[in-house]
Amino acid sequence: MYDSFMSRAAASLRLTDGQREVLESLVRSRTSEHRLVQRAQVLLLAAGGVSNVEICDVAGVSRPTVLAWRAQFEAEGLKRFGEVAKGRGRKASIPGEKVAEIVDLTLHHKPVGETHWSCRTMAKRVGVSPATVQRIWSARGLKPHLVDTFKISNDPRFEAKLIDVVGLYLNPRDKAVVLCMDEKSQIRAYPG
Repeated sequence: MYDSFMSRAAASLRLTDGQREVLESLVRSRTSEHRLVQRAQVLLLAAGGVSNVEICDVAGVSRPTVLAWRAQFEAEGLKRFGEVAKGRGRKASIPGEKVAEIVDLTLHHKPVGETHWSCRTMAKRVGVSPATVQRIWSARGLKPHLVDTFKISNDPRFEAKLIDVVGLYLNPRDKAVVLCMDEKSQIRAYPG
C-alpha cells in the first residue's frame, strides 16, 4: 500500500501556452542558472502528470521541494519564479562591516610605503583571503592599481604651450598640417 501511495501522481499542473513556452525555453537554455532550469523542469513534469516521486528522481530534488515549487506556481504563476525566498540561499561568508572596511581602505587610504593596495596587502591588513578581496573589488569595479589622475608638467611655460597646441587643434590655420610627436626623454631612437 505504501508503494502505491508514494508513486500516485498528483493532479497535473495547469499551464498556459505562454507559461509552457517560457518553461520549455528555460529547460533548453545553456546559459540560465541551474536552479531555474531545474525548477522549470519540475513544473513541466508536474504539468505532464508525472508523480512527485518520479519528478524527484528525474530532477534531483527532494519531495518537499517539488511540493513547494508546485504550490508557489499554483498561487503565483511565474510572477516570482526566479526569486530566492528571504532567508534562503547561501549566507554571506564575510560580514558587511568587513566589506565596508575593505572598500573604505581601498578608496581613502594607502598602505604604508606603497603607492596602492594589492590583493595580498589588503588581505593581510584586514584578515581575509586575497581571493575575497578580489571578489569585493570586482563586484564594485574597484581597481586600485590604476592611476586615475592627470599629470601636469612642471615646465614654467606649460600653460602657454598647452593653449597653443589646443588652439591648433580647435582652430587650425587654412591649409595647415598639424603633426603630433610624443617625446619620450628616456627612449632614444637610433637608426638600425
